[in-house]
Amino acid sequence: MEFYNLLERIVQDNETHAKWLNTLSFMENAGARKISACEHQTKVSLIQLKHAAEEHRHAYYLKKQIGKLDSEFCKTYDGKELLASIATRQYLHSLDVKACKYLQQNFSLTKEELKYAAYLFVTYAIEVRADELYPVYQDILTKTSSKIMVKSIILEEEGHLEEMINQLDEFSENWKPHAENILKIEHELHDQWINAIVEEVATLNYA
Repeated sequence: MEFYNLLERIVQDNETHAKWLNTLSFMENAGARKISACEHQTKVSLIQLKHAAEEHRHAYYLKKQIGKLDSEFCKTYDGKELLASIATRQYLHSLDVKACKYLQQNFSLTKEELKYAAYLFVTYAIEVRADELYPVYQDILTKTSSKIMVKSIILEEEGHLEEMINQLDEFSENWKPHAENILKIEHELHDQWINAIVEEVATLNYA
């Protein structure tokens, strides 16, 4: 099932759609927490603070959108209120672990430097993914005249990607080949996540 077709199926059913929004909210929140966890004790840039704040806001915004479907849906991040909860929880964590291992093997970094490098490369990979995911989702929302909107997130994620590229330029003049390898890791994990959602959605019986 192609991603577009998967989202078309998801938005047909309010409860499934709510779980999808909640899943995105969970991942935005997890991303924000990981950005904060990568902060140096004293040397925290304005951009890093901005990213953490905006990812938290995206998590809040997506969670709030669920109320447009039904105020009783998805009040927590419990497994039963997420799509493919195990794969969802593993996705970002696995990317972080695998990226750190790759960076350790290819750069001479202290513990603090590794945390910052992981922030740069993992966030870059997630922003590249967000630039693909949210426009497709918004296209389906527009087509179905949904009350849900993610246009504001699209604009901010585009800005995040540009900021990450600027920071990577400062980190290393040879960052692009390494970023491509991190993107390959992310692509594999993303496919596993989407396949798990496809399997779960396929079992649902829509009226």
